Amino acid sequence: FGRILVIVTRQLGDVLLTTPLIRAARTRWPKARIDVLGFSGTLGLLRGNTDIDELIEVPGGAGWRASWPFIKRLWRRYDLALIGQPSDRAHLYGFIAGKRRSGLVTWQRSKSWWQRLLLAHVVEVVPDRSHVVLEKLALLAPWAPPVAEVSAVTPAEAPLPDAVLAALQPGYLVVQVPSLVHYKQWPLAHFKQLLPALLVEGRQVVLTGSGSPADLERVAEVAAPHGASPAVLNLAGALNLNQVATLLAGASLYIGPDTSITHLATACRVPVIALYGPVDPRIFGPWPQGHSASQPWVPRADRQVVASITLLQGPQPCVPCNGAGCEGHNDSRSDCLIAITPQRVLSEARRVLGQEARSVR
Repeated sequence: FGRILVIVTRQLGDVLLTTPLIRAARTRWPKARIDVLGFSGTLGLLRGNTDIDELIEVPGGAGWRASWPFIKRLWRRYDLALIGQPSDRAHLYGFIAGKRRSGLVTWQRSKSWWQRLLLAHVVEVVPDRSHVVLEKLALLAPWAPPVAEVSAVTPAEAPLPDAVLAALQPGYLVVQVPSLVHYKQWPLAHFKQLLPALLVEGRQVVLTGSGSPADLERVAEVAAPHGASPAVLNLAGALNLNQVATLLAGASLYIGPDTSITHLATACRVPVIALYGPVDPRIFGPWPQGHSASQPWVPRADRQVVASITLLQGPQPCVPCNGAGCEGHNDSRSDCLIAITPQRVLSEARRVLGQEARSVR
């Protein structure tokens, strides 16, 4: 194939977890043109990725009339479209752009029958799912041999602002406070308890979040008790994703909920403590860099450690429900996240930092 389109119409974390597929396609067809199509504002973690020739952004909430310029531009432009989401819209983009198509589809044939008719290769998303990284890699099964080891590809690092460089202290920790949806949000009250305990360990804490009003408000609330102390550095909204990659690469430890920055920290090979609630880590757990092409996680354990990743879950028997929290909507509470206490997270942080200190000696 000379021209390949990868379609990933989801959020930042899922986009990053598509990079093993893109790398495998580049390895199989080193001279091909490989482009990636995704929603506007979601492709930032692919900027500077040398496996990709062009990023194509389409309006996320726009109807087909607004998308018409993209349709005309993409019509049968590609020899192969790799459809990394089972959504109708992703498959329609694949049909428009690709002469041949390989795609993810739901196991429910009543919903996916028409998608299957359009595909040269079908990968079923079944109830007892594989990790999304493995599902996406399966899209190449007819044309490429299985890969032995799998890694996500980080965005190109960009220099940090001079003021940030001057403020950073050796051995700093990065703590991501916000999540995109509330049912993945570790309580702000827990963050407020955790931060003073981390400071007692003699570490600077760097707080991250996007520049959205909601993220800025949450991070400011957690940072407020510490005033202008240099020991707590609030960088929410101050860095682009390439600069966040640079910040993470220099951190001693990262702590965060189920969010795109947690996946990025893992890809940057930082020791990670990931706080997971309703979501099944078998599907969306942080992918350990260089792991074999096999499932890294079990669905439920109070504590799982794979490579430098520690994944914590709540003790409830319903974990993971893989739903939208206890109330079934984006703003729902998640009792399983509330049950992960600051003391548990602090204990894990001390363990990881102790290992780091011993390795330096």
